[in-house]
Amino acid sequence: MFIIGACVGSFLCCQARRLHHRSTSKGKRSSKFGRRSVCMHCKKQLKWYDNLPIISWLILRGRCRHCHKKIGMAELLSEVFSSIAFLILSFTVNPATALPLDWIIFGFSIILMSTFIFLAIYDGIYGELPTLCLVLSIVCATIIAALKFSAVISISGFSPALILDPIFAIAILGGLYLILCIISKGKWVGDGDWLLGTAIAIALGTPWLALIALFLSNFLACLVMYPLIKSSKPSKSTRRKSAVHKIHLGPFLVAAFILVYSFADFFNVLID
Repeated sequence: MFIIGACVGSFLCCQARRLHHRSTSKGKRSSKFGRRSVCMHCKKQLKWYDNLPIISWLILRGRCRHCHKKIGMAELLSEVFSSIAFLILSFTVNPATALPLDWIIFGFSIILMSTFIFLAIYDGIYGELPTLCLVLSIVCATIIAALKFSAVISISGFSPALILDPIFAIAILGGLYLILCIISKGKWVGDGDWLLGTAIAIALGTPWLALIALFLSNFLACLVMYPLIKSSKPSKSTRRKSAVHKIHLGPFLVAAFILVYSFADFFNVLID
């Protein structure tokens, strides 16, 4: 799962750059982004041994083999993040005791995780969340919630909490970010963050897990971004407006979701 995750992260990062290039070039094709991977600087096609996830970046020390220009950290971080995410996700299923329904849920979880990782990569690099991928994540999360709903009903029967818990979870994550987006007119929270929060809330299914994900995402954002913001102090000649930094919440929301979703049983025990 670690190796598969690294390959998926490499592929998704490449597709994120391709999608952004096509959107900014208004659909015009360029040899810079052909069918095979090329260096973004010298445009030379990369060999297969330069496309090995994580390993090639480390061997080349983050530079192109031909022009020696920096590749950037986004590729390495995407591969490492995705590999860890897939490894953690593997803890959600036990091959020795898993039922067919468990494997189906696990399959959709991989699709949902891949979609979330793509959104995290795109938001981390470009500060945007593609609407189509957000809709896909909501649809996939809804399918997972429906499968879990049917599994619970078949075992313990219907309960009003099965309907109310997802609603409260959506209100906590998606609703809160939507309110902040409306009040600030998109300055505090982006338009796509509340949709991403809604998809995460649907997949988690309970308000307590949604609260934990909300706390973890903001805690991780503060933990990672505060040192960066503090180190980049504006000069005396710049205005106060230049000191404002925009934090992209997408990667931190996805990271929090991976932890809470994969270790939901552990967090439920703590809550109980």
